[in-house]
Amino acid sequence: MQVEFRCPKCAKRFKTSDSNSGRTTACSRCGETIEVPYPPLEIPDEVTSGGSTVYRHEARSREFEVAIGDEQSIRRIDAHIEKYIGEVNSVWHELVSDLVHIDVHWVRPTEERPFHTLVTSGMSDRAMSPPEGAEELAYTELMVCLPSDWKLDENSLEESKNYWPIQWLKYLARFPHEYETWLFDGHTVPNGDPAEPLDPSNDFIGWLLTFPSTVPQEFIELKLSDDKSIYFLAIVPLFQNEMDYKLHKGTAKLLERFDQAGYNEVIDVGRKDVTKRRFWRF
Repeated sequence: MQVEFRCPKCAKRFKTSDSNSGRTTACSRCGETIEVPYPPLEIPDEVTSGGSTVYRHEARSREFEVAIGDEQSIRRIDAHIEKYIGEVNSVWHELVSDLVHIDVHWVRPTEERPFHTLVTSGMSDRAMSPPEGAEELAYTELMVCLPSDWKLDENSLEESKNYWPIQWLKYLARFPHEYETWLFDGHTVPNGDPAEPLDPSNDFIGWLLTFPSTVPQEFIELKLSDDKSIYFLAIVPLFQNEMDYKLHKGTAKLLERFDQAGYNEVIDVGRKDVTKRRFWRF
């Protein structure tokens, strides 16, 4: 039997045989000493061949619940973004919010970071519903990176071809609260079943959530108190083949393909499917 667990410091995922339960190891990401848990955490029955848990979500039964943003939390997140990413040029506020008040903090491209960075606040105002053993990972915020030439002026955002990443960023930030579930590193969210394109302008059909690679390591966790840390995750759009590959081979294998192709979390609508063979021998 295998045991799955996470580093308590940086939340990196690990999987090993339950024969190692009780032993200690060093986290390959941050060096933290970790004790392999025993007995192993319970893993839900519906797991793909690649080790990905499949969650089925029902439509919410609760009624609309007006939410007002936590000003102190917004300021803390804003300061965290400015410390590790760059100056927040503007914050897009929701006018009417359900369950959580989602704002989007916009950092314009710079010479050091030649792309737009959009980060949510408000998703972490409520705890998500993580599985037993992962309660310390109940708070997240999301980010998406867009090319420097992406049109983000008010008029351009009226067109879905420009607005869809922001629309999905906000949707995913509210998703775990609406469906009383959990989103974290390595999770994928398809656009329906069967999945449809995220927008008519592209062929992406879902999202991968992963720790961002374009930020300093220190940005990933914002510790607010002894009981609450916020983890920042990037959302990366996937093609159908990539979604299938992740479910059968696992997140690590898919991210290896992204690294080999030279892609990161900056959205490239013209990129190639990383599961396709790029060169053929004749």
